[in-house]
Amino acid sequence: QLQAFGGGVVQTGGSLRLSCAASGRTFRGYAVAWFRQAPGTDRTFVAAIHRMDGSIYYADSVKGRFTIAKNNDRSTVYLQMNSLRPEDTAVYYCAAGPSVISSAMASQTAYAYWGQGTLVTVSS
Repeated sequence: QLQAFGGGVVQTGGSLRLSCAASGRTFRGYAVAWFRQAPGTDRTFVAAIHRMDGSIYYADSVKGRFTIAKNNDRSTVYLQMNSLRPEDTAVYYCAAGPSVISSAMASQTAYAYWGQGTLVTVSS
């Protein structure tokens, strides 16, 4: 079970930090990603960390503004979101998978476990 939390309402230009935790275990050996789904749209990739070498991947729309990171004991994965824009408004989901290859890091179908989502609203 994954739990995503930290969403809320923030003004344009503000910041939020989302957290994703796995119940009773760490993310050691798992790729972890964030996806988001805005109202009326499909869920899209935001950011991910590779399970083996820690390589990080970002969607072009969030590069330079969002940062994904694991804490030291790999029990939590964070998504630091800065310079937020109204178009970042969405439900954000974290996902994890034990065998996600580099070429599939942005693919929803590559992840076996999903959190319940946390809503981020950016007001203009």
